[in-house]
Amino acid sequence: MPRLREVPKAEADEFAQKIYGLLFGDRDPVEEPGTETGTPGNWWTVFALSPEIFKHAVDGFQVYRSPNRKLDPKLRELGQARAGFSRGSQFVFSQHCKAARDVGVTEQQIAALPHWTVSPAFSPLERAVLAYTDELVLSGGRVSDGVFEVLKTHLSDVEILELTYVTCLYEMHATMSRALRLEYDDVAERIVEIAAPANASNDVMNMVDE
Repeated sequence: MPRLREVPKAEADEFAQKIYGLLFGDRDPVEEPGTETGTPGNWWTVFALSPEIFKHAVDGFQVYRSPNRKLDPKLRELGQARAGFSRGSQFVFSQHCKAARDVGVTEQQIAALPHWTVSPAFSPLERAVLAYTDELVLSGGRVSDGVFEVLKTHLSDVEILELTYVTCLYEMHATMSRALRLEYDDVAERIVEIAAPANASNDVMNMVDE
């Protein structure tokens, strides 16, 4: 279950009601969850808690998919999917693997996203986009000059700005999905203590002490 309350259809505002209808038809998504892509759909029902935030987030989806964007959607989706993987969000990674296929990213490339650094599946520009994504997500924006120079060789300033914005937007979505346990990120913490056998010593290194 998500960590926050979900908004049932009867309580949703006019905008959320419209989005619910597009995604869930006549169903109440809290009582009868599930989207066409197989997700539970609770990202939508939790974000609907704040109508202004909900609309801002949905408008953001329309911005990055707008025909006014200059960035190649393949590069955009590589950044989004890798941001999900790097931030550890099963939801963002999974959804943007699907979206990547729709814009021409190959199955070989999707399979290689987790180990892109040693894969020949990507062009020099695609490798720079993936390296840039990792530096945005894993290094907090500490981007090396070498990576940026490759981006500048192939992309306009507008395209780099769009790539940066969309990638960071999806790092945020990945982080929020994990924090609130939404969709495929509704998983328990796996890094926990494993109990020792009964009567075992609490000194885990006593067996190797001389």
